[in-house]
Amino acid sequence: MIEKLNLENILFLDIETVPEQENFTTLDAEMQALWETKTQYQRKDEFTPEDFYERAGIWAEFGKIVCISVGYFTFKGDIRHFRVTSFFGEEPKILKDFSNLMENHFGKAQHLLCGHNAKEFDIPFIARRMIIHQIAIPSKLNLFGKKPWEVQHLDTLELWKFGDYKHFTSLKLLTKVLGIPSSKGDIDGSQVAHVFYVDQDIDRIITYCEKDVIAVAQVFLRLRREDLLVEDEILHV
Repeated sequence: MIEKLNLENILFLDIETVPEQENFTTLDAEMQALWETKTQYQRKDEFTPEDFYERAGIWAEFGKIVCISVGYFTFKGDIRHFRVTSFFGEEPKILKDFSNLMENHFGKAQHLLCGHNAKEFDIPFIARRMIIHQIAIPSKLNLFGKKPWEVQHLDTLELWKFGDYKHFTSLKLLTKVLGIPSSKGDIDGSQVAHVFYVDQDIDRIITYCEKDVIAVAQVFLRLRREDLLVEDEILHV
């Protein structure tokens, strides 16, 4: 089925998130209490709420987006390119710029979104942060009232599961077993908050995020039994 999809109609994406505040102590008392309640099951007795706060970036209520990277294929005859770009800066601007891209270039019926674990993480996170900032949700992200077959999202994790819903495979592991060059640079997801707040190196985060987008596209090509992208085909725009 995926072999029949037009690659030019797919927008590949990845997001990077961090805790909304750099430190737990800067949250007001009510948010601290809400964080403690929200995470009590995950923390158990191993971490205090403050110690656990470094993981706040995975919850849209306590985290924020610092980068959205996207990629898409273009073809001119036999020439194939994969164009990659990123949105960064203040979170409302990131979300508005991404929304504009969706509505103006990937908002038609034939268009699809694709990420790794995007259905469970990236797409809900983006939509929730848009609501928090009172930004209109693009139609492709607004799933209210839609039947499962009407949701125009692809997910490389879901494609790899083949219906095995208890199974989770990281993008790093999947690229390894499929013989795809590693998507990761000099950082991993657990270090993004430190790079953002302490090192203040957004360029490093952008590079990391864009490599993930390229890796998702490579996995998708491999699932279609097509040739992987080579360096000359990848354009950063």
